Amino acid sequence: MHDPAAPVRVDKWLWAARFFKTRPLAVEAVSGGRVQVNGARVKPSRDVGPGDALEITLGQGARVALVVRATAPRRVSAREAALLYDETEESRAAREQAAAERRLAATPQPVSGARPTKRDRRRYEAQRRERGAR
Repeated sequence: MHDPAAPVRVDKWLWAARFFKTRPLAVEAVSGGRVQVNGARVKPSRDVGPGDALEITLGQGARVALVVRATAPRRVSAREAALLYDETEESRAAREQAAAERRLAATPQPVSGARPTKRDRRRYEAQRRERGAR
């Protein structure tokens, strides 16, 4: 049985909490400076425990700020992984704003020269209505 307050290596915790698909990817991110613990750049062997603040830079410059609630020595299910940390309100708001901007920027483009399908037309019209309402 693992004590959820016991310290765990930061690379192992990132992998267990499902921020990275493999441990080598987590090690690479920590070594590359894309993970900070309590505002400082760290090595993969640095231990983290409950109360530590992590800032992770993921793809396309998205930054996730979170506070460690518990540790896990091995990878857990997605449902259990969500209980290992609390995301800060600022980080959550920024992530949701970025997602909304991506949705607005992604307009369905029909294949050049091809006639749009009924589904394409409905999506396009729905997006036009959303933009017009704002």
